Amino acid sequence: MTRMRRLSLVALIVCLPTLVAGVVLAQQWGRRRQSPMDGIPADRAGVPDWKVNERFEEDVFTFVRVQYGSYGRRRGGWGGGGDWLTDWPDSDLNFSYRLQQLTSLKVDPKPISLALTDPRLFDYPFLYMIEPGSLVFDEEEVVALRRYLLNGGFLMVDDFWGDDQYENFHREIKRVFPEREPVELPLDHPVFQCVYKLKERPQVPSIHTWMATGLTYEDRWPGSSEVHYRGISDDKGRLMAIICHNTDLGDGWEREGEDPAYFREFAEKKSYPMGINIVTYAMTH
Repeated sequence: MTRMRRLSLVALIVCLPTLVAGVVLAQQWGRRRQSPMDGIPADRAGVPDWKVNERFEEDVFTFVRVQYGSYGRRRGGWGGGGDWLTDWPDSDLNFSYRLQQLTSLKVDPKPISLALTDPRLFDYPFLYMIEPGSLVFDEEEVVALRRYLLNGGFLMVDDFWGDDQYENFHREIKRVFPEREPVELPLDHPVFQCVYKLKERPQVPSIHTWMATGLTYEDRWPGSSEVHYRGISDDKGRLMAIICHNTDLGDGWEREGEDPAYFREFAEKKSYPMGINIVTYAMTH
C-alpha cells in the first residue's frame, strides 16, 4: 500500500471536525523572503511548533507546495522569480498550524515543496499550487501531474486573477487532461459544507489591494471581480482538483498577524474555513 493511500485511510478516521468557537487570535508573526531550498527558518517565522507522535510519523498530513520551473515563457527557479514561491513560508506554516489546532487531523509542522517530477510526490495525497497564471508545464510535468491525480492525489490551485491568467492556466491544465473540462462548483457542493458551512464562495483579496482600495478583487486584472471555484473529477466522480480563481486564500493565511481587520474579515471568516474544508474533503473522498 502506498503512503498516499494509507494517509487517506487514516485521515478518514481522524479528520472529523473539532471546531473552535469564537475569534482565532492573530499572532504578530514575522515575514521573510527566502527559498524553500534553504529550509524552514529556524524561528519558524514565529509560528508555534509542535511534536508529532513518533508512532505515527508516517501517517500525518503534510502541506506540500508545488515547485514549478516556469515564469511566464521563461524557465527559472528562485533566481528566476518563480511565482510558486509567493507567500512562502508564512502561509504554509500558518495554515499547517491552524489545521493542527482547529481539526483533529494530525499535521506535520514542517510543510515542504516538491517538483511535479519528484518521485516523492506520490508519498503525499495533497498538493498546493499558487499563482499559475503564467506557468507553462514541461511535458514531463504534464505526465507526472496526470499520473498523480489519476492515482488518488488532489490538487488545490490558488491566487490567480482575471481572464488572461485563467486562459493560460486552462490551456496548461487541458494539456494534463484534454478530455476533462473544469466545471463550476455550486455552493451546495460538499467542499463548501463539509466542516464549515459556508454561505458564500469566499473571495479573498491581497492585503495590499484591500487596504488601498477596499475591494475584494484585483481590479488591475480585467475579469477579476467574480470569484470562481472550478473542479476536475475522475471517471468515478472523485474531485481531483479544485481551481480557486479570482481569490487569494494564501494571503489570508500568510498575513495573519499584519492587520486585525484583514484577519477578522478574510483570514478568520474565509481563508482558513475554505482551506480546512478543501483539505478535509480531499482527505476523506
